[in-house]
Amino acid sequence: MKHIIKSGETISKIAYMYKIRPFDILLFNPHIYSEKSYLYPGMEIHIPAIQLEQEQDWTCQTEFGQDDLERMIPRLKEKGVKVQVIGYSVMNKPIYAFFYGSGKKEIFYSGGWHANEWHTSKFLIRYIDQLATFYNKNESWHDYDLTKILGEVTLVVVPLVNPDGVDLVLQGIYEDHPYYKDVLAINKGMRRFEHWSSNIRGVDLNHQWPAGWKREAEESPQVPWARHYSGTAPLTEPEAKAIYQLTKKHSFSYVLAFHSQGQVIYWGYRGLEPSQSKEMVERLSLVSSYLPVHTADSDGGYKDWFIQETGRPGFTIEVGVGTNPLPPEAFAEIWSNNCLLALEGLKL
Repeated sequence: MKHIIKSGETISKIAYMYKIRPFDILLFNPHIYSEKSYLYPGMEIHIPAIQLEQEQDWTCQTEFGQDDLERMIPRLKEKGVKVQVIGYSVMNKPIYAFFYGSGKKEIFYSGGWHANEWHTSKFLIRYIDQLATFYNKNESWHDYDLTKILGEVTLVVVPLVNPDGVDLVLQGIYEDHPYYKDVLAINKGMRRFEHWSSNIRGVDLNHQWPAGWKREAEESPQVPWARHYSGTAPLTEPEAKAIYQLTKKHSFSYVLAFHSQGQVIYWGYRGLEPSQSKEMVERLSLVSSYLPVHTADSDGGYKDWFIQETGRPGFTIEVGVGTNPLPPEAFAEIWSNNCLLALEGLKL
């Protein structure tokens, strides 16, 4: 049969959808060079009439982007998760926040800041889905009493801060893309984007924060770049503004920002962090095996700004080891290392 590629689709996602192997798609589509080739919206491919007998587990088979997140929303709403659009990306894609729990103490988890770190978005969506599943069954999850915990706290999650960038990494650039010329210019004509971590305008969303921003900007690229460009000023990008407004609107007791490289937890910023941060990061380290590191010796990050602005604890969780974007099969280790961390994070 024929299949017309839609937004967000990749070879592994198509293979999973039709219960075939990615290799089978290559066999029947000689114009597709490899399993890492981009599939552009509107492209036509042929699907072989075969199916694998063994059921696949999507969690370690496919990438994760904006379209995947939006398909999860009805399921999460059915489980009592509240969903709110807190802003829009450069390309006018909604930035979603998910709320779960009824307690007065508000905690904030975020992910998908960098375009090639989609594993963090996938982790947070699966986490809140499982959290709601166990809570609705009135069951503990890994010995955590969710009824008690979620009666005391409200968890706020933004799984995908940078939807435009993630979609670029997953699907590449094509002539109908509204930022086709701009992206190619930033990428010096290259059409591979595994290294891209910025938003679609070439601004690093975790370099956008007014905490030593000028110092960080002076030591980073001076023009739009695939990574590390701080922009012309703090908070110029709509994605960063959305998180800023959400943070100012709520009184988060502490924040966890998930990124994907190094298996460490950064917990300080220039000595401004409160004294309890050290004990809190030690608890997170014990349940994840991640190494606590006081500071990354950088500025302009969301966690840095939160600590400076509020005087409350903030943590950057670096999941995974390898070259970004990590392959889909890396999700198993990410999940096993961070599931308890995210649960412990509810009761610090």
